[in-house]
Amino acid sequence: MHANYPDLKGQSVFITGGGSGIGAELTSGFLAQGAKVAFVQRSDATEFCDEMERLHGNRPLFLPCDISNIGQLKGAIDKAAEAHDAITVLVNNAANDKRHATEEVDEEFWDWSQAINLKAYFFACQHVVAGMRAAGGGSIVNFTSISYMMGNAGYASYTTANSGINGMTRSLAREFGPENIRVNAIAPGWVLTQKQKDMWVTPEALAAHIDRQCLKFELAPEDMVDPVLFLASKTSRGMTGQAIVVDGGVVVTG
Repeated sequence: MHANYPDLKGQSVFITGGGSGIGAELTSGFLAQGAKVAFVQRSDATEFCDEMERLHGNRPLFLPCDISNIGQLKGAIDKAAEAHDAITVLVNNAANDKRHATEEVDEEFWDWSQAINLKAYFFACQHVVAGMRAAGGGSIVNFTSISYMMGNAGYASYTTANSGINGMTRSLAREFGPENIRVNAIAPGWVLTQKQKDMWVTPEALAAHIDRQCLKFELAPEDMVDPVLFLASKTSRGMTGQAIVVDGGVVVTG
């Protein structure tokens, strides 16, 4: 069960990576609020959309897209706006935390990593501004990570992008605040999506991470839904330029 935000009903929501992992839970969460949801990802999401329609009686709009292709991304945003009206909630969720050794990174990998984890975020934000302005405002939620706060090794390109997302979030909040466009960030901890379980989770690594958390339970994708709904809703109307950490208490900010 998630909190109910009546002002989200009928809102036009666009989510990157909205058909799997955290993104799938976000899509479901917004649909349950009565929002009109469009999302992008590369793999086919028809079965997921069927499931969402059965569950909520509200079918999301799936738009196949490689977010590293900015032309495709802008085109998908335009199609979503045509179907659902101007986007008033943007959630930049899609990311790729592929592990890599710094000394093995070449320009091609670096450009690929930044294109997914930072560049796409910037241009998605840029492309929704006009519609939000015309609608009288909007909310942008950018997913970052606690990885850069912890100084984690093993994926320096990814943590660089995470840090950049925070800087971008603050600058855009300042630039577009006068037009009632709010820009905030969510910094999850280790959320156990199926991808994480398949690729990175080991009993030893998970136990060590839980030991660092104040709260001694595993974080699941659904734990990210309420924080995002809160930031999307007018309930948080006085908040912008902020990063909310949802990690079970691993890092402390302030």
